[in-house]
Amino acid sequence: MSEQNKTPQTLQEWQAMAETLQIEGRAFINGEYVDALSGETRATRSPADGRELAQVASCGPEDAELAVKVARKTFESGVWSHMPPMERKKIMVRFAELIEQNKNEIALLESLDAGKPISDTMNVDVPGAVTTIRWSGEAIDKVYDEVAPTGPNELALIQRMPLGVVAAIVPWNFPLSTTAWKLGPALATGNSVILKPASNTPLTAIKLAGLAKEAGLPDGVLNVLPGPGSSLGKALGLHMDIDCLTFTGSTEVGKTLTEYSGQSNLKRTFLELGGKSPNIVFADADLDKAAEAAALAVFYNQGETCTAGTRLLVEKSIAGEFIEKVKKASERFKPGHPQDPNTVMGALIDKSQFDTVEHYVGKGKEEGAQLVCGGAASSAVEGGHYYEPTVFRGVTNDMTIAKEEIFGPVLAVIEFESEEEALQIANDSIYGLAAGIWTLNINRAHRMARDIRAGSVWVNNYFGGDITVPFGGFKQSGNGRDKSLHALDKYCELKSTWIDIS
Repeated sequence: MSEQNKTPQTLQEWQAMAETLQIEGRAFINGEYVDALSGETRATRSPADGRELAQVASCGPEDAELAVKVARKTFESGVWSHMPPMERKKIMVRFAELIEQNKNEIALLESLDAGKPISDTMNVDVPGAVTTIRWSGEAIDKVYDEVAPTGPNELALIQRMPLGVVAAIVPWNFPLSTTAWKLGPALATGNSVILKPASNTPLTAIKLAGLAKEAGLPDGVLNVLPGPGSSLGKALGLHMDIDCLTFTGSTEVGKTLTEYSGQSNLKRTFLELGGKSPNIVFADADLDKAAEAAALAVFYNQGETCTAGTRLLVEKSIAGEFIEKVKKASERFKPGHPQDPNTVMGALIDKSQFDTVEHYVGKGKEEGAQLVCGGAASSAVEGGHYYEPTVFRGVTNDMTIAKEEIFGPVLAVIEFESEEEALQIANDSIYGLAAGIWTLNINRAHRMARDIRAGSVWVNNYFGGDITVPFGGFKQSGNGRDKSLHALDKYCELKSTWIDIS
């Protein structure tokens, strides 16, 4: 391995690499890095210590207008949309290879920008993005159209056609992963894409744009616009010449984007939104394994995870014993510097999110929940916003901390006495993104998995799955699906062509 590609092994080595990193902050339109038309920029700051990382283009409606015109012209030219599937596949696979070759830089950018532990960005986020782009590319020439079973004098063709111009708005908690989940199927099916990263985590999206061009993606197929949701996101949502909007983020914003669709051209709107996922532990479970997973389920990624198992439902007969196991398991999630390879839990994204966590911890105490551990800020690194793993017991499902998404390392433990009560509590939520079930009773596992209203149900594990299975939610957790072959369908129109051959 060359010295240039050698992976840093210590905090000091990662920091040294960060000092020499040339960070690109411009938008990417029609195959070129460009300033926002207004010339405005916005500082993106490291959650680790608050220092400025780069000045990033602050795009607005005028940039959206330009990008849409470029994307539409490119789509209609057929340079990508009509390219033979096998040729598109080669470019997508090359794109994945370039992400892999640049893994150190991309992992560092993600850690710097989002406050995520470098061990996670290196071992989870970057490999996941590589797999998603490569798998989507490999699928292109293996998904067949159909011929309907007509009579002998007709021929009916059923074809998947690209939608056209897709706008993808991705969140700040998993910027790289969700970007890959959108780009993979949208590009594979022949669309042009306008990607709007979250305004506080734009760096990996901007980097990927250049790598896509290097891989051979034609100019204008992928355009990246960093900028605020209030103006840029609204402009994309209301634009009359965008065919599809795919969004991962809060339920509140998802509802607004759905309204924009109705107010404009009824663009397809696919949403992966919030969650308040139940993680249900029965007395017959492997309690040690379940406790380790329960801590991971809520404290991974600082709790800034839409699928976080923030409601821990525990059978009453084992509640005391199990909570002690979870408390002990939470000790390994001590906040630390995100660029330290030994850090398991990094920094909250910013002061606003820190204040949100503080608010909900206060509500938990105010409404009578019992604080088991945590409940306070951590001084892991000066200038950053860190919070201790926090566990409440004695929670009832009508408490604020059991109903509302906190997006921080706060666990609400709710006790139950029967399978029926556990199911009722689990489904008593506006959300339906994910759920966990811990039991060695195979019949109970199947009953619960069947009846819980959630898009992903994990039995005797948490966060299970890979690119081959769909991901998305029920109820106010959204619609549509990321990942798997089902995601390809979301970026296609079905066209029926009926031919009379009599």
